[in-house]
Amino acid sequence: MADPNIVNVTTITGKTAASTLTAASLSQVTNASASGKVFKINTIIASNKSGSTTTQVNVSYVKGGVTYYIARTIDVPADSSVIILDKNTSIYLQENESIAAFAATTGIIDLTVSYEEIS
Repeated sequence: MADPNIVNVTTITGKTAASTLTAASLSQVTNASASGKVFKINTIIASNKSGSTTTQVNVSYVKGGVTYYIARTIDVPADSSVIILDKNTSIYLQENESIAAFAATTGIIDLTVSYEEIS
């Protein structure tokens, strides 16, 4: 199925995905092939839960199995959050595209993605 024309949508559903990152790149939000939907990614926030360790985060856009970095080796200081993407720089995920992420240190970065599912 083709991506919907976002001028003639019938449904916009606000969603949030959250996970604790590991050292392996994993999909955080995926728009399945033939979903008939477009996802508008509004915000991506990386939060460091460690009280003493600064670590790095990598966030990417994956299209057709090819990785394109949105943020690469961005330092997230201890007890801090970094806005990777905000509503002024939102991006769209078409069918069979995803947002993936990983951290240099497993278990201390929480990644939160706010998005709209449009159909």
